[in-house]
Amino acid sequence: MKILNLLKHIGLIIRHKNKVFIHCAKCGLVWRGIVHDLSKFSPVELFESARYYQGNRSPIGVCRRAVGVSYAWLHHKGRNKHHIEYWLDPDCEATPIMPYKYAVECICDKLAATKTYKGKDYSPDSLVEHWERYGNKVNGNPRTMRFIEQVFKDIKEHGESYVLNKKYMKKTYDVCHKK
Repeated sequence: MKILNLLKHIGLIIRHKNKVFIHCAKCGLVWRGIVHDLSKFSPVELFESARYYQGNRSPIGVCRRAVGVSYAWLHHKGRNKHHIEYWLDPDCEATPIMPYKYAVECICDKLAATKTYKGKDYSPDSLVEHWERYGNKVNGNPRTMRFIEQVFKDIKEHGESYVLNKKYMKKTYDVCHKK
């Protein structure tokens, strides 16, 4: 592992966390923005991610392609409730609904990650495209998945200022989670 990659990865984590914090704060979830992804500073996540750091995409995917598994990801998803995978149990047919605060944090995370990795090439289209690729691979609760998809479509159609607020998020979450 190169020290320079470690420092670059720490910088990337901080930039990402800053974006998530701003988005979460706009949605009324300041604490979720503060504690977001703190596990990325744990040795198992930090050192693996620094080793496979490239700067323009997640080192988790790079590690998976290189060695077949990412222990950083296994650690991360098991400690961070804003990841859909946290809520998955392969031995159960039903997937629980992600609670509101974690579902909104998930949205803020995906938005911030797309912005962080895309940089000046970010657009709402790239956010929706990422979600269409990722969302189809994950067997999350259908209502929660519908909520996330609706928010991303509304960001594309109406812009972030329309969507990133507590009133919009709560209303959309409630509509998507009705039985």
